[in-house]
Amino acid sequence: MDVPDVEVPDDVPVPRDYRSSEDTNSVDLFVERVTDYGAAVHRVERSGVPDAVGAICNAHGAGAVAVPTDLPREWLPRDVEAIDDDSLDVRELERIGAALTACTLGIAETGTIAFDGGNGQGRRALTLVPDLHVCVVLEDQIVDGVPAAMRRLAAGLRRDGRPVTLVSGPSATSDIEFSRVEGVHGPRRLELVLVSA
Repeated sequence: MDVPDVEVPDDVPVPRDYRSSEDTNSVDLFVERVTDYGAAVHRVERSGVPDAVGAICNAHGAGAVAVPTDLPREWLPRDVEAIDDDSLDVRELERIGAALTACTLGIAETGTIAFDGGNGQGRRALTLVPDLHVCVVLEDQIVDGVPAAMRRLAAGLRRDGRPVTLVSGPSATSDIEFSRVEGVHGPRRLELVLVSA
């Protein structure tokens, strides 16, 4: 490498005055962008979370939903069976077909949801295997852009070293002829329950 052994990162100043879009409504922009990616958004008050989750599951024919063991119990739907993910195997997750999780944050500018394995998020298999992923996003978790997201994630990344997964819409891929196929690398349906602040 061309970097001398005696040089340390603090020797080279790096400007950190990233652009921010605080003059825009981050929540409305987030909804617009995530919808563009094919996710559905259901805006509710905090007390409306269980009814919204139940309605989503029922609309997709999901009679049960897998949930992380540390998901807030007040989010669980009343008319759909919630099954705690105590290391359910892949076949069981496929059979259940739906998952309900929290997220770390949402990025308005890119319509992206971030997961870092924190409270209520469960393990990655929970958000990759079932065909339907219902994710609860709190309005105060939405930041304007990627630099703001990295600032918010930085301390936890340094402290815990957990990987971060960024999701922008339902799973989809295209072949060389641009034929879109959904559900190849994760859920075909992503539905967000956006909880007002």
